[in-house]
Amino acid sequence: MVKLSVIVPFYNVQTYAPDTLRSLRANAREDFEFILVDDCSTDGTADMLRRAQDEIPGVVVRRHERNGGLATARNTGLDAARGEYLAFLDGDDWLAPGFYAELLARTEALGCDFVRTDHVQADGRTRTVQRVPHGRRGEVMAPRDAILPAGRSTSVDYAYAWAGLYHRRLLDRGLLHFTDGLRTAEDRPWIWRLHREADSFAVLGLLGIFYRRGVASSLTQIGDMRQLDFIRSFDQVIRETAADRDARELLPKAVRNYCAIISHHMGSMERFEPSVARALKTMSADALGRMPQDVLDDALDSMDVKRAALLRRLRRRSAAKAVAAA
Repeated sequence: MVKLSVIVPFYNVQTYAPDTLRSLRANAREDFEFILVDDCSTDGTADMLRRAQDEIPGVVVRRHERNGGLATARNTGLDAARGEYLAFLDGDDWLAPGFYAELLARTEALGCDFVRTDHVQADGRTRTVQRVPHGRRGEVMAPRDAILPAGRSTSVDYAYAWAGLYHRRLLDRGLLHFTDGLRTAEDRPWIWRLHREADSFAVLGLLGIFYRRGVASSLTQIGDMRQLDFIRSFDQVIRETAADRDARELLPKAVRNYCAIISHHMGSMERFEPSVARALKTMSADALGRMPQDVLDDALDSMDVKRAALLRRLRRRSAAKAVAAA
């Protein structure tokens, strides 16, 4: 029986893939499988993955004939996975030797649906520990209880699918697939759904995942239209949270987060192409118009003056557009 399936999408990361593949080799075990999804790479990545299939125990390669993005690639891996537990890794990140065996042992001892882990952020030669914003470690809790408070970072804001381990029962319940086609912020509706609908989780202070920042090919570094998929992503968070039994309590957190992300992107407009910057402004204004307005009022009142003023200007733009359309 396969104990653990690790799903690793790759797209044009030939510079970094050797580190990722070496770390998988250092984590191999006879009951582990590594599902490497080549999302239609056009550099030397595909050749590296073909060699890995012969050189690393447990490697299975799946290839897309058309680039679909990270969410779609992860879904391909989930559809192929046979493991009792599942994990994710990105094709430009890497692991400490033996990390998955230790993570699996600790997770099995807890017996919960999923765990979240701390990680190490690698920016050039600089290493920084990033911790799950959740104070209680090694204690099984209801994930719904870890969403709030609205005004503070919680584990639902730690939206890294690869920073954790997930039992197969979540896959069987339909909770692990991503929204197909999302190019960025794909982890956001995913982590919100897990926290609303899974039964149990825990946080482990276990370090062993190295997250590489500043990769030139990463969408976080590219200012084209794909970046604006965060609008689709957070629209989904708001829509699904509004339908939740605890919508009154949870929506302020979701709306506040959405506003913070809009403000972040509006504050770095210079990195976008001019047409994308115009689209960002229009789409952000429309998004504010779609939010529950009473909840939005409270969110803006709770934010600092500069960000609130920016968002209120955008909101007025949306309101003026609605009046003109009428």
